[in-house]
Amino acid sequence: MIPLNADLHCHSTYSDGLLEPAEVVARAARNGVELLALTDHDEIGGLPEARATASEFGVRFVNGVEVSVSWGDQTVHIVGLGLDPDNAALREGLASVRAGRDGRAARMSDALAAIGIRGAYEGALKYVGNPALVSRSHFARYLVEIGAARDVKTVFDHYLVRGKPGYVEHVWATMDDALGWIHGAGGIAVVAHPGRYRLSKAELNTLFERFHDLGGGAIEVVSGSHHRESTLEFARVARRFGFLASRASDFHGPGESSVDLGGADRLPEDLTPVWSRF
Repeated sequence: MIPLNADLHCHSTYSDGLLEPAEVVARAARNGVELLALTDHDEIGGLPEARATASEFGVRFVNGVEVSVSWGDQTVHIVGLGLDPDNAALREGLASVRAGRDGRAARMSDALAAIGIRGAYEGALKYVGNPALVSRSHFARYLVEIGAARDVKTVFDHYLVRGKPGYVEHVWATMDDALGWIHGAGGIAVVAHPGRYRLSKAELNTLFERFHDLGGGAIEVVSGSHHRESTLEFARVARRFGFLASRASDFHGPGESSVDLGGADRLPEDLTPVWSRF
């Protein structure tokens, strides 16, 4: 049997993606994606456009979101899939998370100005599709534009991660809140790209245990952010905890993402895919 080409994590201009929701779906269709979820950061405003376009292209569509969560002194991301975007508690919760982003952006701009990079906030706004959501990616694109780094990844490595001059602390949702909103809206909670977090194996295990205890259902075993070794590692985690397995590109835009829509590796055959629940 030919595996389903599912891509259950990608972004549009409603958060930090480069393409409008309709453009994301059209590109996915051209790439042979059969099942797609749009998962913008803390934002569900792009879902109606994406769903309508998916219907035109004959692509099965799943409502999604990626919630920013504070875990100890780090930020982790929990994807919600198959949820009801009209759920009041979900909408209010996501609005509360977005409300802190503008203040964080101003603090990031001040931090960059302190090392001689002035006007970063105004520069970042040129790349923002949704004024309610200014992210580190928008700052990164501006810093590439002015020649501070050769690409977005380099900007993050040298300016926008913990210990670097443009990084600022911020408190996001709690794990309990994020899973509560997702489950309350009828969705499945998924740990996004676990291989990206700067956590030891013991710390990751603690995260998975808490996620499991809260009713978390799946992890991204395959991600555009993962190497093959990470895929094998998180396949073992899925087996151990009984998690469903998700497959995702984490696509943000052409020329910026390492994996295009639908281009992630296949799931290991013995795992149960999260889309078996849809």
